[in-house]
Amino acid sequence: MAQVTVFMALIAIAIDLVLPAFPEVRQAFSMPSDSTHVTWVITVFFLGISVGPWLFGPASDRFGRRPMLFASLALYILGGLLSALASSWPLLIAARFVWGIGAAGPRTLTNAMVRDRFEGDVMARLMSFIMAVFLIVPIIAPAIGAGLIEIFPWRSVFVAPVVIAVLLAVWALRLPETLPVERRRPFTWRAVGEASREVFRNRTTLSFMFANMFTYAILTAYLGASEVILEDVYERGDLFPLFFGVLGVFFALNSLNNARRVTNVGLYHHLRRSVYFGSVAAIAFVLVSFTNGGKPNFWIFAITLALLIPVAQGLGPLANTAAMTPLPHIAGTASSVITTITTAGGALLGGVANSTFDGTVRSFAGWSTGFFALSTLLILRATRDVSQQ
Repeated sequence: MAQVTVFMALIAIAIDLVLPAFPEVRQAFSMPSDSTHVTWVITVFFLGISVGPWLFGPASDRFGRRPMLFASLALYILGGLLSALASSWPLLIAARFVWGIGAAGPRTLTNAMVRDRFEGDVMARLMSFIMAVFLIVPIIAPAIGAGLIEIFPWRSVFVAPVVIAVLLAVWALRLPETLPVERRRPFTWRAVGEASREVFRNRTTLSFMFANMFTYAILTAYLGASEVILEDVYERGDLFPLFFGVLGVFFALNSLNNARRVTNVGLYHHLRRSVYFGSVAAIAFVLVSFTNGGKPNFWIFAITLALLIPVAQGLGPLANTAAMTPLPHIAGTASSVITTITTAGGALLGGVANSTFDGTVRSFAGWSTGFFALSTLLILRATRDVSQQ
């Protein structure tokens, strides 16, 4: 299962390499230097990720995980090439959407492949470990993206992920199929509809799914706002690759801690502990962010951000595991539904949060704290329901 980890990284590569190119994208498409409109290259990519699971998840329940993985890699490569060649802003946005659809395959199929073979605390530990390895990419990707821009035209940040995807497609020839023929389901509207309805009838799955959506909204808001905050609020845009990379280290460390804690105390107990700590961090973050007219001391802001965002990100694989646990017999379709709701909802909510940027950090802090509060309530309710079963 460690082999599937690298495919999760394709999403991060397609996002984090692009972030340092925001100033060049603004200039290329005649946007103001402080425009947040550029963040749509991130938002629309996430929207593509939310649509893609419906192409790959149910089909993988019928044809197997491996064929759908190669199909998604082909679409990923096509989307990257179209982005690199786009001559206008609408074409770039459309290409990024296609790219996101392709990127959905590795994410959806990784969840299904892990669920094919594991469940419960073991699955949660493995997903947290996969996430920790996956988070190595955000640590180094912005610096690599900045380096590419220094040497090559800025569109090289679109070409590099394509090259990586081609290499991974060749390497993927060695991956085994995880879904036996006897466990496959029909690929019909009726079968997909029945499986989808089963997801929405499960109260535990719904609670964890929407909790994951709100934590995903925090992450998408952070991805869209971090460069703008460093550049326009603190005038430290040159520190962005380092800032992003250091926070990525906290992401990875938190995911490794999640893998360890799940083994020691169990998935649901650790989820409750995480939201308690995160709630304290969220309150501290929002209080700090409203000091000094919404422009708090940079280092205090960075420290409180580093306490909240990794916790929110770390809840994702834990809540995802808890959402999929009751549905092993429809893992592909369940992964599609969960991925669509969490990604589309999270991307749209994150986009709304970024659209309210007012030259301070107050808006980002307020939205992030609100999202975390909603996620906390859902997780506490869901873990209580599980304990009573």
